[in-house]
Amino acid sequence: MGSETKDSFKLALAQANPVVGDLEGNLETALRFREGFAASGADLVVFSELFLTGYPLEDLVLKPALQRAARAACEDLAARTKDGGPAMLMGLPWAEGDDVYNAVALLEEGRIAAVRYKHVLPNYGVFDEKRVFAPGPIPEPIAFRGLKLGVPICEDIWEAGICGSLAEAGADILIAPNGSPYWMGKQAIRYGMAEARVAEAKRPLVYLNQFGGQDELVFDGASFVLNADGTCAVQVPAWEDAAVVTDWHRDADGWRCAQGEIAGIETGEAANYLACVTGLRDYINKNGFPGVVLGLSGGIDSALCAVMAVDALGADRVHCIMLPYEYTSSESLTDAQQIAKALGVRYDIVPIHDGVEGLGVCLAEILGGAPDGFTMENLQSRTRGTLLMAVSNKLGPLVLTTGNKSEVSVGYATLYGDMNGGFNPIKDLYKGQVYALSRYRNQNRPKGCLGPDGVIIPENVLTKDPSAELKPDQRDVDSLPPYPVLDDILNCLVEQELSVPEIVERGHDIETVKKVERMLYLAEYKRRQAAPGVKITERNFGRDRRYPITNKFRETT
Repeated sequence: MGSETKDSFKLALAQANPVVGDLEGNLETALRFREGFAASGADLVVFSELFLTGYPLEDLVLKPALQRAARAACEDLAARTKDGGPAMLMGLPWAEGDDVYNAVALLEEGRIAAVRYKHVLPNYGVFDEKRVFAPGPIPEPIAFRGLKLGVPICEDIWEAGICGSLAEAGADILIAPNGSPYWMGKQAIRYGMAEARVAEAKRPLVYLNQFGGQDELVFDGASFVLNADGTCAVQVPAWEDAAVVTDWHRDADGWRCAQGEIAGIETGEAANYLACVTGLRDYINKNGFPGVVLGLSGGIDSALCAVMAVDALGADRVHCIMLPYEYTSSESLTDAQQIAKALGVRYDIVPIHDGVEGLGVCLAEILGGAPDGFTMENLQSRTRGTLLMAVSNKLGPLVLTTGNKSEVSVGYATLYGDMNGGFNPIKDLYKGQVYALSRYRNQNRPKGCLGPDGVIIPENVLTKDPSAELKPDQRDVDSLPPYPVLDDILNCLVEQELSVPEIVERGHDIETVKKVERMLYLAEYKRRQAAPGVKITERNFGRDRRYPITNKFRETT
């Protein structure tokens, strides 16, 4: 087949949502896509990086049983191509001797016709591939039905050199399977990178990205095709499965993709919102939970989490519980009820007075009296956390925790209390972003979302002073700088790693900056015990930012 010449070619893009470790399910998904493409006369179907096993695998890829299962599944899939339908480019881990490679296999005519390895292994941010994979040699083109296909895998196009090498070796088209997770502004970065590779190689580039959530990472898809002159021929929609056939023709200047659909790509609040919803939906569904339960306090954070949960799962899979105590305001009770009614979810009110007082009686002798101060505030929070976990234990839904990144940064949260839960959709959103997404959702119903149209979060929730309501007349600003100030300082410390003097130069008070820096360091032990949550920013806690818990370093100014 490799010696034939032809002047037209149909390349099918399978932008799909694999499940890590579900080889049988991923195989069936691949066959379903292939069957759909067969009627269009597609020559080749491309899947994303490590699609057959799901991505990222982390240390699971080191398990010999997984390696054997991946090879067996690949051979099974290859055997299905005896029918004369489309060939497949399938990503999978490939074990050879003591090494495991991040690989892509060409499956056609009932066999594994070629295998290529990823050469550049990322080892920064959320990526840790040098830990688990061996680097392959610089890949050679694959001969396929009269073409030579260059198949650089993900990071191989994020660095200069590989694409140029493939072009020099005779590649006609570059096809790059990717597992590129979302964070704010990522698509613009991808376009810039792809344009640079096209200019380097003077070849068209197919960028095929994964879609869906995997633990804290979420993949937006947004695959595209650039022709050799840098123009965009096809832009696949983001945030959804997509099956797109691209038409290619060869002329005197080489291969060119015919103009296809250019889908609009969500940016800003729209993209962030869909990232949170997608990550939450896949975490719940891929792990087999029947639904979620959360404490609906009447505040902005739990309100946004409740809306996201309904948008992700539907109202019938979301259970909201108000857990009032003496310090819970009447407006919080009203606001929570309005949100629950607008969403159409099950809503219960479970007062915590007896639980808190009972714990106080248990502790009175040890403490030398009734709990007070922070101890009393934390007892309220931990009573709420215990009750939500009891509902989860009995009825099965996962508890959502609802703290934002501003609070998570400075430890303004209670371990085993409001931090209880299995997942947090807003974990990587600063408080200002929580407000922005709440206003956005009141004005928009994004695609694929299952919640209602119109205003869901009452205006009062958007305008009232934030409060934990754990003591009389409490406001967040009594313990923290105003959120616009706090968010900017945290952005400087966490995202940009600026020094204290550099932050002060932005107009911030030095004592406030040093206070926030101290709180950030001291709260590391809490963050180590926090639930996973969707990555939205370029530098989230956990995978991107790994600081020691025991840490005496402080800047001197």
